[in-house]
Amino acid sequence: MIIRTFHPWNVSYQQAVTIQEELRNRIVLDLPFPTPNYVAGVDVSTSKTLSIGWAAVVVLSFPELRVVEQRWAEGTITFPYIPGLLSFREIPLVCKAIEQLSIEPDVFLCDGQGLAHPRRMGIATHLGVIINKPTVGCAKSRLIGTHEEVGSKKGAYTPLMDKKEVIGAVLRTRQGVKPVFVSPGYGISLKVARTLVLSCVTKYRIPEPIRAAHNLVTLLRNSREAGQNHTLYSCS
Repeated sequence: MIIRTFHPWNVSYQQAVTIQEELRNRIVLDLPFPTPNYVAGVDVSTSKTLSIGWAAVVVLSFPELRVVEQRWAEGTITFPYIPGLLSFREIPLVCKAIEQLSIEPDVFLCDGQGLAHPRRMGIATHLGVIINKPTVGCAKSRLIGTHEEVGSKKGAYTPLMDKKEVIGAVLRTRQGVKPVFVSPGYGISLKVARTLVLSCVTKYRIPEPIRAAHNLVTLLRNSREAGQNHTLYSCS
């Protein structure tokens, strides 16, 4: 998979904002999206005591949702935690994990925002622009936007609005459980993104690809902070 380089990652706050505004012109949505064979989940975790982070990319077959490959990367985190600029903190590690894949996913589900971002450049969108693959943002909390109350049944949703623009959907993935915030990242429409996320949900609130990636980075972080060796856990 080709990872395109449009900018450096070690930049100032204002440079990062400018980069996001420039990359916004490269966003493409509503491309033809055939039924995928492989869906990847992406998640990143950082240490509370060390300047270290872990990124995991877990590939699942679709629609079976069976794990077929998992890759991870560890590295030093240098960019500060700034809401709205998390892609500069996390994507360099994500790309290192993606580069190891032997199976090329048809779409990536990211734990975070896509278009539901002040500059329409959440981590899912930023990643999609770089790898030129369809991406979807699926977040547990809202970054921006307003919405009406969501129906209580699984599959219920309501538009997430930023003024008069629809930037995502607030989707109920389990009855009686808090909804998730879905937004298209790159190369995919909101309708398809919402349907895909729901198709990847089993008995948990979070879609399986992201849940698998989250479990892996949590395991890596906990083992590292406990002084254990990562080689105990296979990355393929």
